[in-house]
Amino acid sequence: MTMHEDAVERYFTAWNAVTPEELAEAVASAFTEDGTYTDPLGDAQGHEGIAAAIAGAHEQFPGFTFELTGKPDAHHHLVRFTWDLVSSADGSSPAAGFDVITLADDGRITGVAGFLDRRPG
Repeated sequence: MTMHEDAVERYFTAWNAVTPEELAEAVASAFTEDGTYTDPLGDAQGHEGIAAAIAGAHEQFPGFTFELTGKPDAHHHLVRFTWDLVSSADGSSPAAGFDVITLADDGRITGVAGFLDRRPG
């Protein structure tokens, strides 16, 4: 697995973590301590801020998971990929988008720029 693929896998592990303990561990594994996450709906910084943003998404969409769609495209310390938010109950997908992540030398994420292609309501 390449550094890029590993980073994307850890990113989705964080977004799909179930318990607060799993979320804290997954965010620490995926992001640098001063990592950032920015999308049209919010801006978060640091492990606690990013974990809070992810927890908020889970509160808004219980029973949904974030799934990678397509193959990530990467060069240097950058990776872009698309995703869908999918219901485990009926397979519906009310949101979709693409993210661009920047990686530190150790392969953890220093920043995420998220874009929404489809959003609910």
